[in-house]
Amino acid sequence: LNLTQFLIDSAISWHVRELLGIEEPLWSRSIALRYRDNLGLFLEHKAPTGAKADALTFSQFVQEAGLEPYPCTVPSLNTLAI
Repeated sequence: LNLTQFLIDSAISWHVRELLGIEEPLWSRSIALRYRDNLGLFLEHKAPTGAKADALTFSQFVQEAGLEPYPCTVPSLNTLAI
């Protein structure tokens, strides 16, 4: 992986996170802070491939992880400045 490809991948990841309305996972995040948003955590668990990851649903993940369920809203493309 060269530097150019890394920068392209980073830009794509940033735009996807912005479109989905999820926060960037920071490596320096304090454990004293509340959990990150449920959607971001769910997508991290869906990243690996395989039957188990494919079968995992958002509501199942929230229940198994013991997270507080809240409505997951994704901003519409009409409200985003592209």
